[in-house]
Amino acid sequence: MSNNLQAPLPPIPPRPPEQRNGCLTALMILGGIVLLLPGICAVMIVGFDSSVLRDATTVSIGVTFLAISAGGIVLIWFAIRPPR
Repeated sequence: MSNNLQAPLPPIPPRPPEQRNGCLTALMILGGIVLLLPGICAVMIVGFDSSVLRDATTVSIGVTFLAISAGGIVLIWFAIRPPR
């Protein structure tokens, strides 16, 4: 004969909502703003003198700067989106 008298398990409490470190969020936003600067510079150079678009090297540098700025936008977006 077996004795099946076991105490019921207590319910598992829900997980607390995730919180972010405020300093990390601020650093991510600051880093994103710094990464936006090369793209702003590229747009200003093209805006002041559009003849620079004739040189392939200048265009490739400008596209690289715009890609870096896109990374800055993504970094800012990750910093301000709500946690899951």
